[in-house]
Amino acid sequence: MIEHDRLFKELLSTFFIEFLELFIPDLASTIEPDSIRFLQQEYFLDLTSGEEKVVDLLVEVRQSGEEMAFLIHLEAQASSEAHFTRRMFFYFARLHQKYLQRVYPVVIFSFDEPYRQEPNVYSIEFPHRKVLQFNFDAIQLNRLNWRNFLDQPNPVAAALMSKMQIAVGARPKVKAECLRLLATLRLDPARTRLISGFVDTYLRLSQQEEKVFQAEIGRLEAPEREGVMEIVTSWMEQGIEQGIEQGIEQGIEQGIEIGERALILRLLTRRVGALPESVRSQIDSLPIHQLELLGEALLDFSNLSDLDAWLATQEG
Repeated sequence: MIEHDRLFKELLSTFFIEFLELFIPDLASTIEPDSIRFLQQEYFLDLTSGEEKVVDLLVEVRQSGEEMAFLIHLEAQASSEAHFTRRMFFYFARLHQKYLQRVYPVVIFSFDEPYRQEPNVYSIEFPHRKVLQFNFDAIQLNRLNWRNFLDQPNPVAAALMSKMQIAVGARPKVKAECLRLLATLRLDPARTRLISGFVDTYLRLSQQEEKVFQAEIGRLEAPEREGVMEIVTSWMEQGIEQGIEQGIEQGIEQGIEIGERALILRLLTRRVGALPESVRSQIDSLPIHQLELLGEALLDFSNLSDLDAWLATQEG
């Protein structure tokens, strides 16, 4: 099972201001970066269901030129839920009561379905009077087009494109574009792993999709392709480590195959120059044992003809 809550909390807490810059830029531009303080988790008993609820992220911030701080309540919602707006109001009321501060509520809807627009208003009214109208900012990922975020130099965009509106046949391309954007950001290794792991979790590809993904990488410009291949290669090490720790043979095999294939393509490019698409396709179709043989043989290659000759010996 995918740990949606953990993945989103890690992403949003690590890149909190970047999230605001991407989706609520008017608010982000007013916040003093040094004032950001993450508060401890808040637990509330939901009286309607009897269940204990946890506020996902509660952050105290201060706006430029103001002494009074306020709270940003950020909730990541992984499923469509009846009466969710009412629950958000309950959170708001209890947080406001406890802290006696202004509360700015934000929800990111991350579910795949339904596609209808989720409500973001809770109101109580009578024919002659509106008693309450509570609003919160809502970001519904499955109603956003990933193409609109391709040129956003923002790590949150690189991660969340993987959860946006994607046609089934576009999944390999979106994964390649997520990693291309990530590679251009040049983050430190830990943050790069966080984003790349998020993307790989939500865009797990089939064997056929993996071939299309490799072809998409091959069409990138050389510097971007190199950066993406470094990220993909790191999945080999992670796959092996996780597989050993958890005793999951599938994780080891997947890590080895993805990482080794990407590493060999990278080494071949350095050794003999840019690879034609037809050659890449041949390499993509090699089973793992032939791929390992290629990894040894490429040390003797000096040009593309040597590679072509080696591939010819493997046919049949």
